Amino acid sequence: MLRMGKLTDYGIVLMSYLASQTYQKHSAHTLSDAVQMPLPTVRKVLKALSQGGLLTSERGAQGGYNLSRNPKQISVAEIITAIEGPIALTECVSTESHCEQEPHCDVQTNWTRINNAVSHALDEVKLADMLVPHTSGESPIHFYPSASKVELAILQDGEFHG
Repeated sequence: MLRMGKLTDYGIVLMSYLASQTYQKHSAHTLSDAVQMPLPTVRKVLKALSQGGLLTSERGAQGGYNLSRNPKQISVAEIITAIEGPIALTECVSTESHCEQEPHCDVQTNWTRINNAVSHALDEVKLADMLVPHTSGESPIHFYPSASKVELAILQDGEFHG
């Protein structure tokens, strides 16, 4: 099972809250109360997001945290990378691979392609998209249909309607 860590999930929650409240700076205490997370966890996540260049912070009585860019310019992939490090589904696509099978592995190229597709999909989802609640209507997050569905649609009626 592929699963991002809890801190990454918390990071997306914190970033979403900050994106919805861009008009002011927020202290770690305020954020902890607003999203109902323990203060030490909030501080740890804010530090990682700041080091990743996604937040600006200012010390002092009038200080606090704020997004470094517009929520439409920050991708979910950037948030994940700031907390977890580079997105790598398998060790062989990681920059720090120590896999003994790598020199003679026949599937490494395909894992690289899969990893690139997942990274691209996560990069297409912006923080602003995470703020829009999904109802029975149109979702702000769009993904491309699989190639087999596209081929089927084209073969059935000569045009792509998907």
